[in-house]
Amino acid sequence: MRYWLVKSEPSTYSIHDFEEEKVAIWDGVRNYQARNFLMQMEPGDLVLFYHSNAKPPGVVGLARVRRARVVDPTQFDPDSPYYDPKSNLDRPRWITAELEHVETFPQMVPLSELRERFSPEELILLRRGNRLSVVPVPEAVFKEIVRLAHEA
Repeated sequence: MRYWLVKSEPSTYSIHDFEEEKVAIWDGVRNYQARNFLMQMEPGDLVLFYHSNAKPPGVVGLARVRRARVVDPTQFDPDSPYYDPKSNLDRPRWITAELEHVETFPQMVPLSELRERFSPEELILLRRGNRLSVVPVPEAVFKEIVRLAHEA
């Protein structure tokens, strides 16, 4: 099993939207490195849900990979902001994953606390200049973040 973190701006798609939908395709990722991470996901992998561009930003929930290597349908939709005219049905450029909501955490683990507890080597999210919307998370770091989210 692998562990991941996905980022979303709450004004675009929040943990509450995800909780309500229960299952979502993680569409619209248009960065090749993030796409490559999505392609490494397997069903059953666990995923931290992170609110970015929020006050404060932080980890707010937990998801599970339901289906892996799903073709992102938004790349073919000319009305989508994620449309890619260079992509075609025979050779899609953008692959994603289907995630299912597992839990909305009782409390957020804010970015400030992540910075206090982990180094940039331990958590890619903390690396200077990192803007990836999907990153792997080491198992020990993942478990510690989940523990912090449940700490009273």
